[in-house]
Amino acid sequence: MNPALFILLPLVFALTLGQSMSLCIPVEYVIHVEKRECAYCLAINTTICEGFCMTRDSNGKKLLPRSALSQEVCTYKDMMYRTVVIPGCQHHAASYYSYPVALSCKCGKCNTDYSDCIQEASRTGYCNTPQKLHNP
Repeated sequence: MNPALFILLPLVFALTLGQSMSLCIPVEYVIHVEKRECAYCLAINTTICEGFCMTRDSNGKKLLPRSALSQEVCTYKDMMYRTVVIPGCQHHAASYYSYPVALSCKCGKCNTDYSDCIQEASRTGYCNTPQKLHNP
């Protein structure tokens, strides 16, 4: 048997395995919540879905059948909502804030009902008012 085959075969296997396995998992994330009517910016520790999902290039979408195209994102499989009170709010202000907590994740189509499907650079840790840490 050809010695190059012993080197090439494991490499092809590793690349195939790496492409087929997704690394879409819940990760820790800090949400900063601030309202004009409240004295504090609340930093909330939660989990969101993040990671790699296998995607097929859609450049040839006119030549390929629809089933061959795949544009999946790392999104929630199971999640729950928690609600916190933002401290220092005026009496007329809505001081409650509900946020998602990722329990498990999957690769799938982005559902705009509960996910932000646009990837934009955002400024993290941005607060105009003094910051308080929420401890669940």
